[in-house]
Amino acid sequence: MALPAIHSPLIQVEIILIAVGVLLWLINSLPMAASIKSIFNAVVVIAVVVWLLKLLGFWSSITNFHVGR
Repeated sequence: MALPAIHSPLIQVEIILIAVGVLLWLINSLPMAASIKSIFNAVVVIAVVVWLLKLLGFWSSITNFHVGR
C-alpha cells in the first residue's frame, strides 16, 4: 500500500520545519563544545529564516531595501 502524496505546500513546509527541528535536537544531544553547538544552531536558524523568506516572497523586497538616498 503506497503512501498518499502530499499536495498541500503548507503541510510540506511544516514537515520540513519539523525535520529541521528534529535534526537540531539530535545535534544538540551529541556531546560537543557549547560554542560549536551555538554556531551550528545559529547557521541553521538563519538558513531556515532565509528559506522561509524566499518561500513567502519577501526575500526580494528585503534585498532591494535601501536606506538613505
